[in-house]
Amino acid sequence: MTGKRDPRAWRIDDDPFDKLEKKRSPPSHSSTRDDDSRRQSHVRVVFPSSAGGQPFFRVFGEDIKTQRVYIHKGSIWHFSKVEIDHLTKATLAFTIALAFMSVDGIFGALNSPKAFIVGGIFWMIPAAPAFIIHELAHKISARHYGCWAEFRASAQGLRFGVILAALIGIVFMAPGAVMVMGNTTKQQFGKIALAGPISNIMLWGIGLVLVILGLETTGFTYNNHGILYYWCWVNVGLGAFNMIPFGPLDGRKVKTWSSTVYWIWASIFVALIWFNMAILPTMLGQ
Repeated sequence: MTGKRDPRAWRIDDDPFDKLEKKRSPPSHSSTRDDDSRRQSHVRVVFPSSAGGQPFFRVFGEDIKTQRVYIHKGSIWHFSKVEIDHLTKATLAFTIALAFMSVDGIFGALNSPKAFIVGGIFWMIPAAPAFIIHELAHKISARHYGCWAEFRASAQGLRFGVILAALIGIVFMAPGAVMVMGNTTKQQFGKIALAGPISNIMLWGIGLVLVILGLETTGFTYNNHGILYYWCWVNVGLGAFNMIPFGPLDGRKVKTWSSTVYWIWASIFVALIWFNMAILPTMLGQ
């Protein structure tokens, strides 16, 4: 949908949704739409199709189709059936890709189906919480600011990630993201973006505490490392990757809000990477 730039767009300039060619909704307290028609208070006619949001349309080339979004006004913990379905699909695809990685691709899976299944279970333990809680942190913080927020998987991103892992045993996947719609300031939008990487730091801290308590696994390992070792690395890796200030990643949104805040948290992730490399193995006696 084309037309004049919405005069309210200055509130979210330079964020990933800035150039979205669609009509934005009026503030939640407004009773009329831009076409002067009365609107239903529980409907916002702005959101793309359930396949995903604008960042993933730009990356994977999917079509944008405007549809009605029925906004849940209750608890921030509300999950629609569509959202649960997308979270489940993304988690399963992510786990399958990790399983292929654990056996160096599809030929390793065919040669040892048991190793493929065990590898998927092993990697799911640290990776699934890191991914799901990262996305839920975005959702909860967005709902806190009164926005509509639900996770949407990218079908093409999931297919690409699984096929790549099957072919060469490397996981590189854009499983999806929490789509956020609502009138927010740059600061609020930046905080929503930062919530995901911060959740990974918190999970890393939990893993470190378990390491200190001597709870690292010894009988269930991968390349001589236990689950807590990979728990720490997966969370730092996921959070640090998302802090890259590029495209639809969280880092770009945070840096758009505040360069100072961005560099503080980016520096923290650099420090955690160094810690995982230099100190964590020593703590585990490796």
